[in-house]
Amino acid sequence: MLSRTAMNHYWLARYVERTDYVARLLDSAARMTALASTGVAAGNEWESLLVAAGCKEAFDAVYDKVTSERVIEFMTLDPNNPSSIASAMDQARANARVERAVLNTDTWAAVNDTWLARDVVENARSGPDGLREIVDWVKSRANAFRGAWEGTMLRRDSYQFIRLGLAIERADNTARLLDVKYHVLMPKHDPIGGGLDHAHWDSILRAATALRAYQHIYREAVKPRQVIDLLALNPEMPRSIRAAYDEIAGGLSALSTFYGGRTGEAQRLAGSTHARLKYATVEEIFDFGLHEFLEDMVARTDRIGAAIQGQYMS
Repeated sequence: MLSRTAMNHYWLARYVERTDYVARLLDSAARMTALASTGVAAGNEWESLLVAAGCKEAFDAVYDKVTSERVIEFMTLDPNNPSSIASAMDQARANARVERAVLNTDTWAAVNDTWLARDVVENARSGPDGLREIVDWVKSRANAFRGAWEGTMLRRDSYQFIRLGLAIERADNTARLLDVKYHVLMPKHDPIGGGLDHAHWDSILRAATALRAYQHIYREAVKPRQVIDLLALNPEMPRSIRAAYDEIAGGLSALSTFYGGRTGEAQRLAGSTHARLKYATVEEIFDFGLHEFLEDMVARTDRIGAAIQGQYMS
């Protein structure tokens, strides 16, 4: 496969996954806003969303104050924000269009139909339930892409590059969600285990569509250690960092087989991180420092992404 083709597949997947992540962040911020109106939660949830998305500096360059209306506009429709839902959809479709002859019909249609119907995002924002409609629609379209890709594409190198793109983006996103939504939202004076603490962890689980899974596994009230166990270390939870690294390690192993057994820096870095997650315990994470652990996961994932591009796409 040409390096340019590999890059297009990889970034197609990353941009699709990014739309889903931004929609989930918006949903989580809206939930926390609703709690704030009852006096349960603090009021900096929209700022934390910008930090979680890596967009705070870009937002501050345009606006002098953080408001829900400005953040929603910036993160859904702003063409100058590369992480907005609209921009990510445009980039996903541009990458898919270049590879139209390689992608099968269902996978291409999932991307193109989303792009053609993207006016849903603009039309919904003015309605009373606008944000909810946007979130539900974006999540359903991301699921449509993943279903088409997983269910119809041949397990060749093109499949593996999409697999890697989805997994790299998801590992990064879940680590950022766990880190920023807790450490930015959580006021220093609020006690661990208090009402606000519980509300924040509940919000994280809902953003990851993991609340029911949590209830099924732990069968008790939401607690920080169990949330980290589920979303960082549990291989059965599709949005956990561990599950993402199962996919990263598997995708890189498959590419090695396709390309004559050759391995490189990407396999080395992914293998060491995968082993760390496989054998880590929640107690070790909290002893090391939750914030430090999650920052390390973001940095490792970024290095692996760069290694994948250097190894296969240059």
